[in-house]
Amino acid sequence: MLSNLAVRDVETLIHPYTNLDAHRSAGPLVLERGDGVHVYDTEGRPYIEGMAGLWCTALGYSNGELVEAAREQMAKLPFTHLFSGRSHDPAIELAEVLKELMPVPTSKIFFTSSGSEANDTQVKLAWYLNNALGRPKKKKIIGRQRGYHGVTIATASMTGLPANHTDWDLPLPGFLHVGCPHFYRFAEPGETEAAFSQRLADELEATILREGPETVAAFIAEPVMGAGGAIVPPEGYFAAIQAVLARYEVRFIADEVICGFGRLGTWFGSEALGMRPDTLSFAKALTSGYVPLGGVSVDEPLYEAMRAQSLKIGTFGHGTTYSGHPVACAVALKTIEIYKRERIVEGVAAKAPHFQARLSRLAEHPIVGEACGLGLIGGLEIVADKASRRQYEPKAGVAARCVAFAQAEGLIVRFLMGDRIAVCPPLIITADEIDALFDRLTRALDRTADWIRAEGLEAMPAA
Repeated sequence: MLSNLAVRDVETLIHPYTNLDAHRSAGPLVLERGDGVHVYDTEGRPYIEGMAGLWCTALGYSNGELVEAAREQMAKLPFTHLFSGRSHDPAIELAEVLKELMPVPTSKIFFTSSGSEANDTQVKLAWYLNNALGRPKKKKIIGRQRGYHGVTIATASMTGLPANHTDWDLPLPGFLHVGCPHFYRFAEPGETEAAFSQRLADELEATILREGPETVAAFIAEPVMGAGGAIVPPEGYFAAIQAVLARYEVRFIADEVICGFGRLGTWFGSEALGMRPDTLSFAKALTSGYVPLGGVSVDEPLYEAMRAQSLKIGTFGHGTTYSGHPVACAVALKTIEIYKRERIVEGVAAKAPHFQARLSRLAEHPIVGEACGLGLIGGLEIVADKASRRQYEPKAGVAARCVAFAQAEGLIVRFLMGDRIAVCPPLIITADEIDALFDRLTRALDRTADWIRAEGLEAMPAA
């Protein structure tokens, strides 16, 4: 029986990434408040927020300093914009701070309201740059299977997940995808990580050559794949990929929307994985998720091209109403101040070995084929047979059932395609809370194994 609030939800809201038919009977989990790493539903039941909301609430819930930063800015200047040369102090100061933090040479910062908008901007800037340089054919964008970059028409085209393409008439022409760097699932028998990485780099090069290097503008990648399965790239992957990109003057875009601002124990995931992108996109943990804000780093060659085109055309014809919103910028400044003062990034590096050790132990569970991660992010894959790595039929919804059991145990995690489960807690999580998280997840896996036996589920037939 759904509560009155749940019925009102079902009758009024469309929920992203939700089975809308099943939602009519299941209803929502309605959350009322949050504190630290916990959120509480309308019945007062606590849950460890094992996904930091949506990979973003780095400083946990109800941080008084962030609330006060928003209040102060709301009282002083609740809104103005950056159009037509207008500006405000929070945007200027935040751009200065971000330029200093960027792991790549950065001339300017362009603000957006989300990671999707940031990556959409990256596509437009890559096209704009090549028009400015007299290379009108150099427009194709290469993403990766299972990569996730957003839900606008362009960013969903860059994304390599079937649900973002099926019946949406996507991807658009000019958006290509190469192999997913998931060693556990896609390596050939006997193949080393280094050999797997080189094979993927060879595939990328073959794709560029097939399409024509003069037509390929950019390659985009997350340091650690998020929505595609919390997948850590294999040994030597980015070094091999970057060598190919350099040969054919293909811009490298790092999608740091999830990994940026401490998630991997470094300020940006690019630093943790030896990436040397030309530009990067950021969002989420920039404000600890409290206020929507994202952005793009603009390198000097790109800025000079933008400036020249602005002179020629008469304006830089791109921007959104809330780019550099003063309240969002003020909260971001306070968030970064806390990261620095409380040594949050260093704290992640110190806690990561314990987190990863608890995660790795889950690989011993009878229904878990892989459990690995980096920093304070991890993924595990449920399999029907550990030796052959065969999976259950997708329609069985095994990972979804496990996530439901986790919720019953007081833990929020997320299921992803391929019966994968992601874990991505607030960066402020303590060692005891890490243990509580994995204890609850282990119990959820135990309950899932019991359910599988009771249902008599079998592995998919061998390919």
